[in-house]
Amino acid sequence: MELGEAILKRRSVRKFTDHVVSDDEIRRLLEAARLAQSWANTQPWEFVVVRDPSIIEQVTATYVHMNPATRCSLAASALLVACAKTGVSGCYGGKDVTKFPNWFMFDLGIAVQNLCLTAHEMGLGTVVVGFLDHDACAAVIGLPPGYEVVAVLPVGRPATEPKQGPPRKGLKDFVHLDRFGNPF
Repeated sequence: MELGEAILKRRSVRKFTDHVVSDDEIRRLLEAARLAQSWANTQPWEFVVVRDPSIIEQVTATYVHMNPATRCSLAASALLVACAKTGVSGCYGGKDVTKFPNWFMFDLGIAVQNLCLTAHEMGLGTVVVGFLDHDACAAVIGLPPGYEVVAVLPVGRPATEPKQGPPRKGLKDFVHLDRFGNPF
C-alpha cells in the first residue's frame, strides 16, 4: 500500500473481529513507532502491551463514562498504552525550553501516527483513546513517576469495511501565504 493511500483511507476502528493480534504483528507496529522522529532524538515513548483480559478491563474502566471506544477496547486482544517519559522532550537540563510544555505530546503523536498507519497497511484497525483518567490508567499499568499515559490504542482486525471519512477543510481554509490571512 502506498503512503498516500494509507493516509487517505485509514479510519478509527471501533469494532473488531475475534482475530487475535499476534506478537509479531504487535512488534511490527511498535517498530514503526520506534522509528518516529522526536525532539533532539529523545525518543520519549514507552509502550505497555496489555494482553491480560482482566488488565484490559481495568484499563478500559479508566475511560470516561460513555467513551465510544469502550466496547472495542474490551473486545480487543491487545491494548497498546502509549506513555511518555517527562522532562526530556522539549527540555534541556530537565527544564522546558519551548513555549509549549509537554513537547512529548508532539513526539508521541508522530509515533502513534506511524503505528496507526502501519496497522492500516497490515489490515488491522486502531483508535486513539485519550478520553480517560490518565492517572488511574497509569496506576493500573504500574507506570513509575516521571512518565505519563498519553493514549490507549486498542488493536484488532476491523469487523466492517471502512466508510468514507468525514469531510475535511480545503487548503484555502487553513493555508496562508507569508502572513496569516493571505490566501495561498
